[in-house]
Amino acid sequence: MTMTGLDIFDTTLQKTIPWVNELGKELGWENKHQVFQGLRGTLHALRDRLTVEEAAHLGAQLPILLGGFYYENWRPGARPTKDRTKEEFLNHIRHDFRNIDADIDAESLVRAVFKIIAQRVSQGEIEDVIHMMPPALRELWPETVRS
Repeated sequence: MTMTGLDIFDTTLQKTIPWVNELGKELGWENKHQVFQGLRGTLHALRDRLTVEEAAHLGAQLPILLGGFYYENWRPGARPTKDRTKEEFLNHIRHDFRNIDADIDAESLVRAVFKIIAQRVSQGEIEDVIHMMPPALRELWPETVRS
């Protein structure tokens, strides 16, 4: 099915849509805009917690379209955020949602996004990402990839 007439655009759309659809299903959310905002905000919070090298390794495994949003407003020269607690990390998500839905369950959102990432990114990359996180944040990943 041609959407744009450009194969690379159509391919990346076809690879990105399942991320959004699966996340919406996982969360029980029907508003695709909200689902996408949640995915993007969680990816940004995760990216900003990683070293430049690790953030780039993770970004390389995302569909091109999603990768573009992942790198949006990234400042590779900035130091990684040093969130040590779950609350600190989740507050980044809540901040992103302040104008959309103030009552967002940030923890459920992050757990759902991490579950989708764990299903769609290589096991080795997930292990590297988890290894860079403090125990309080590792706990947000599915048990199957933490062991």
